[in-house]
Amino acid sequence: MTTSPATLDALNARVVQCNLCPRLREHCAEVARVKRRAYADWEYWGRPVPSFGDPKAHVLALGLAPGAHGSNRTGRPFTGDGSGDFLYPVLYEAGFASQPNATSREDGMRLNSLWITSVVRCAPPGNKPTTDELRNCAPWLDEEMRLLRDLRVVVCLGRIAFDGLLAHLQRTGQLISRRGLVFGHGVEYALPGGLHAITSYHPSLQNTNTGKLTRPMFLAVFQRARELAGLR
Repeated sequence: MTTSPATLDALNARVVQCNLCPRLREHCAEVARVKRRAYADWEYWGRPVPSFGDPKAHVLALGLAPGAHGSNRTGRPFTGDGSGDFLYPVLYEAGFASQPNATSREDGMRLNSLWITSVVRCAPPGNKPTTDELRNCAPWLDEEMRLLRDLRVVVCLGRIAFDGLLAHLQRTGQLISRRGLVFGHGVEYALPGGLHAITSYHPSLQNTNTGKLTRPMFLAVFQRARELAGLR
């Protein structure tokens, strides 16, 4: 990234053109070519997925990576798969989303005081990005955090998202040590610069279908995020 983008829209435009990780680009393109039978009529997005939401957001929802047949298909975070089917109704009930269902970039969804992004912008094989791939994507999060000037709370969806936030704080000199910062559902941390973090289990089917993460548990996280952000 030679020069810093001036807006979140400009940053998203750069993200979409990124090709730093050959393994990820090949995987996303292959998934988009082969498709899943249920989505045979879809023209898959198949590129790095741009972030989505309100540029004046007080709350950031930070995930792991796009789903192969969700965001990699629709081109919008948490849209078109089981994780999104669990997330967006909760965001709607918590007052962050204009509607409970997310199906495509053209479904009319709007977010209020919430921005959604991930530590990796391309769908990784097996949902497991490599260390190098995480490192390649890190500057995007750094720029995003810089441009989210009204940000007060980060909701980390899963351990890797929490690690990504802490790594950002260390890269930017805001955090010296991770000592005492341990992931757990519903755990809160007051971070440097007045920022708060809340950690949550990821809304993956592996967690929601087994009852590890329930809707009341998840809703409580975003309701608490509203409180910490000073939102009515």
